[in-house]
Amino acid sequence: MTALEPRDADVPRLIEDVDAPAPAGPGSPEGILGRTYRALSIGIVSVVFLIAFEATAVGTAMPVAARELHGIPLYAYAFSAYFTTSLFAMVLSGQWADRRGPLAPLAAGISAFAAGLLLSGTAGTMWMFIAGRAVQGLGGGLVIVALYVVISRAYPEHLRPAILAAFAASWVIPSVVGPLAAGSVTEHLGWRWVFIGIPVLIVFPLALALPEIRRMASGPADPEAPVAAYDRRRIALALGISLGAGLLQYAGQERNWLSLLPAAAGAALLVPAIRGLLPHGTWRAARGLPAVVLLRGVAAGSFIAAESFVPLMLVTQRGLSPTLAGLSLAAGGGTWALGSYVQSRPRLEPHREPLMVGAMILVALSIAAAPAVLITSVPVWTVAVAWAFGCFGMGVVIASTSVLLLKLSAPEEAGANSAALQISDGLSNVLLLAAGGAAFAALGGGTMDATETAATTSHPAAFAVVFFPMAAVALAGAWVAGRVRER
Repeated sequence: MTALEPRDADVPRLIEDVDAPAPAGPGSPEGILGRTYRALSIGIVSVVFLIAFEATAVGTAMPVAARELHGIPLYAYAFSAYFTTSLFAMVLSGQWADRRGPLAPLAAGISAFAAGLLLSGTAGTMWMFIAGRAVQGLGGGLVIVALYVVISRAYPEHLRPAILAAFAASWVIPSVVGPLAAGSVTEHLGWRWVFIGIPVLIVFPLALALPEIRRMASGPADPEAPVAAYDRRRIALALGISLGAGLLQYAGQERNWLSLLPAAAGAALLVPAIRGLLPHGTWRAARGLPAVVLLRGVAAGSFIAAESFVPLMLVTQRGLSPTLAGLSLAAGGGTWALGSYVQSRPRLEPHREPLMVGAMILVALSIAAAPAVLITSVPVWTVAVAWAFGCFGMGVVIASTSVLLLKLSAPEEAGANSAALQISDGLSNVLLLAAGGAAFAALGGGTMDATETAATTSHPAAFAVVFFPMAAVALAGAWVAGRVRER
């Protein structure tokens, strides 16, 4: 599950104050599948569904791809490259859509996403595969922000919760079916078809959605007003975050004295960018909004970094097929949705803070329990059970941070604060994946035997050094969760 996944339907990311006149008013009985909105709703939800399917399928195919491309030591790059480039693309897409309308960034994003899939699917080396993932990240960042701007322009306010809920629901089926389908394709046709097949499927939803977007949401929000200039400072800060995170990832993988140079350069780029894009006091967990933003990053980063190594651990250490390894994460989609539902109950609102604390403890325990399967006497199904509980905790925390963000934001600050929440989410994914990948490689992750022809293996300690620190980070998140309410 990635930081850019729109599971949290409570956060209308970058939805601006300006709305185009809607064909149906609040008093109209027409819903998102009524005649006015049917084609648009089916089209954009289908796009999200396919992105969700790709995101869940990649985790299943990735161990096989990395092994065949002799790139197990670079395994973490394949995930963090996506997050790194998407950080920049999100900021760019928001400004592009505000000034020119969402149609152009959406079309560009879909094109880049498809191109990245094809590049990864045809890669002959691990670095080419990683480059494809980076192009996918550019496309994914452009698409998700543009879709939310489409919602702000095309749908009246009373229909937005329904379409956002449909976005969230579109992740449930891929979470369950995606690993099984991707595993079957990987075993019978090869891992490349997991990447190559999806661009063809996007054609149908785009044919439905693009004409409706052009009709209902194209052009600037106010055609009479002069087009505002791009905020070059904010774009520069977003570029600084992407480049800085990439340099730190590279330095962590190299593990030599010369790697201190890119590490220092990465830190020099990241620090001012983070200070400029996140609320003041975020890194000291100041009560209220800064703690909410920090908690989002701590929860998402620790969980996603650990989850990225679960299929690889099951394939290389317990000999599971890619299908069975992917199915270990399948139940998480349903329990994530259940956690989101539980936190939405009105009677639990007074207890939201302790509920979030308990949820983060549950996340920490699930991450710590996963490497128990490194002991051969422990049944492999324990990972599926542990991850189901962890996903329940994540459903509570991710949705709750979205609710609290809107509650603590003035109307004119909702867009900027929502962007900060997503940046915290994506940045923590990159940094913790970089740390986990460096530790994994340092302790023998992805070593080859003397002939350099046998299957790639990894020392069990290489996995333990990923999971246990991530569990500690999640446990620290329980303390941060106790600070989300202002005194």
